[in-house]
Amino acid sequence: MLALPARAQMTDEKIDDFVEALRRAAPDTGMTNDGLYSDWQIKPENIPRWSRLCIEEEMTPAQFEANETKARAVLACVMGDILKQEYRNSNDEALAVRRAAAWWMSGDPNRYDTPNIAEYTEKVWNFYQEERGR
Repeated sequence: MLALPARAQMTDEKIDDFVEALRRAAPDTGMTNDGLYSDWQIKPENIPRWSRLCIEEEMTPAQFEANETKARAVLACVMGDILKQEYRNSNDEALAVRRAAAWWMSGDPNRYDTPNIAEYTEKVWNFYQEERGR
């Protein structure tokens, strides 16, 4: 009998670490009222749709910003799907994290190594590795 290596998977713990890496890498716009919400710097139009889809409760941007527990649950739902998809497509954890981070930043995972996005995706990957090492 041949033993095959176990295939790595995107576990809930890895998704939680990715969500935290996104939070840590969120750009500081330098403006108090920049139109983005929560520590993750989310566009307000995404919050009601994502929260309705993921926790079956339509949240306003203010509610989302005020409740980190629910915000994390919503982001784990949305970004967990993206991260899993990118892992299935690449079978490479580092590439999957960087591509999912590019999707988060630009809406296009293929931009993970473009000049305006690469620095951010690398930052997310580094924070993700730190989270995984804890």
